[in-house]
Formats: sequence, C-alpha cells, structure tokens
Amino acid sequence: MRPGPLNLITDVPGLRVGNAQDPGLRSGVTVLTAEKPFTAAVHVMGGAPGTRETDLLAPDKLVDHVDALFLSGGSAFGLDAGTGIMAGLRDMGRGFAVGPVRVPIVPGAILFDLLNGGDKHWDHSPYPALGRAALVAAGTDFALGTAGAGFGAMTGTLKGGLGSASCVLPSGITLGALVAVNALGSATVDETGQFWAAPWEEGDEFGGLGPAPILPHDAPIPRKRMGECTTIAIVATDAALTKAQAQRMAVAAHDGMARALVPSHTPLDGDLVFSVSTGGRAMKDPLTDTFQIGHAAAACLARAIARAVFLAEAQPGDLQPTWQGAFAKVKKS
Repeated sequence: MRPGPLNLITDVPGLRVGNAQDPGLRSGVTVLTAEKPFTAAVHVMGGAPGTRETDLLAPDKLVDHVDALFLSGGSAFGLDAGTGIMAGLRDMGRGFAVGPVRVPIVPGAILFDLLNGGDKHWDHSPYPALGRAALVAAGTDFALGTAGAGFGAMTGTLKGGLGSASCVLPSGITLGALVAVNALGSATVDETGQFWAAPWEEGDEFGGLGPAPILPHDAPIPRKRMGECTTIAIVATDAALTKAQAQRMAVAAHDGMARALVPSHTPLDGDLVFSVSTGGRAMKDPLTDTFQIGHAAAACLARAIARAVFLAEAQPGDLQPTWQGAFAKVKKS
C-alpha cells in the first residue's frame, strides 16, 4: 500500500471535505460530501455516543444513499450542524426524492468540547451556521490539526485535532480516513512522544520517530469524566460496496482506533466510525478485495489519528500542550 497524492480522504475520487470553526467558541464542524449521493454505514463501539440519523444506515433500512456526513464539536448541541448542512444541500437541489420534495440525508456524530475554555454562552446555537459554512467550504484540500470538528478537541494528555490519511491498494482501490480525536486515552506512549500508531506510519507523516521500545504496564486512570470524550471518524473507499459490506469496513476500521489510542472504546468514550463507498470502482476479486479493504481502513485510521495529534496547533487559552510544543525536539530513532 502507498498513500494517495494528497494523503487525505479526498484521494477517494469524488469526495469533498469542508471545515468551519469559531476560535472564540473553540469548536467547529467538518463535513464530508461527494459529487453524488453515496453508500454509507456506521459502527459504534464507545459507551457514550451522540449521533443523528444513524439508524437509517443499517443494511435493512430503506435509504440506500446519503448526501453528506458530518463530525461536530459541541456535544448534543453540535447535532444542530446537520440542520445547516441540510439547508445548504436543499439549496443545491440535493436530497432523497419524496414526490416533488427533496430531503437531504445527513447523518452525523458529535464529540464533547464544552469544557475546553471556549465561550459557550450563546443565545442561539452556532452549529447550524458552522455546518452550512463547512459544506460551502468543501473541497479536495482541507486543513488538519486544529481545524473543523477537531478545533477544540483534547485527549487524555495532549491536544487532539482533525486527522486524515489515505492509501492505494495493489488492486488500485483507494481508501481514506477522516477523524476528530477527542479521546479519553492517549495517542502517545507514556512520556516518549512516540505514537502508538508508529508501526503503520508512512514516511514521516507524524514525525518518523518509530515505535517506543517499552510499553507501559500500569492500569490507566481516566483523566476526563463521563461524556467528555469521543473519537469520531469516517473511512471511505471507491470500491463498490453494499451497505452490509460498508458496515464491515467500519467494524474493521475500529481496529485502527485501538492501535492508535490507548485505551480506546471505553464506557466514557462515544467512539464511532462511519464508512463510505462511492461505488466508482468494481471489485475484481471480492474476497481478496474486501479482506484488504478492512485492513487498509484500520491502518489509515490509525495514521489519521496520529496525524491529528501531531498537527495540532497551540491557541491562546489552551488547557493542554500540543504534541509539537511538548515533543518537537524528540530525535528520530
């Protein structure tokens, strides 16, 4: 496998991603959309998820395609981002046709960033406007680190952020991952600055430090309270998958979360992975291709998580250090 040209989820042809954030709020929204509706599924492994319209992504439900997915800060307030995204898509003429009416289908998930130091005393929810602005900004290139849904994200030890990565399989199938990291666990091994995801790193995309030589043995203690955590992600491919196959890709991708964040999938996290198939490339060998797609989705997500933390930027009023501030002087092994 090799990364795509941008090393972003938008290396999957047809996908677009947009970010919007409010520095005073210390929160934001990230939207993934495409040139046309796409197949989507979801798998939840965290104990405290916050979601919108995820039931309809089950393989037995009526709707086959969606118009966009979103990741948002704001806890339950962030679910309002879907309203702004729907309004923008409706103005574009997008949506599920019900007679003469178009209803955009926009599932989403949120993370908790209400205690990160930002001004949360709004009179009207800022998230519909942020959602619409993120949709308008959607393109093939987009910012990582302190951006979009990851703008105010934190982890157990360092600032979190927004990450993405991609890979191309020998078959030519492209996969990508997009993630907002706000985890209870840590992306780095103890105080070494080296990433748990290091064995899957491509080049120097998150420092090239290699894996830490010693693993910790102590039982971890939670540094956040119930409901304050969550890592939410999207994995995508151009392979033509059914909803059931897409769901299996989401299941496999959770392995990447467990490789990159320790601990993960706790009762206090709302860990969730959406999966997307644009259907642009037929599988020539469905058995081998689906086998490799699951592995690649996990590897891409692990890399994207590390990139999110690695690229986070310092902002006035931060409650946690960035990786760059704490470990930028760490030498490569």
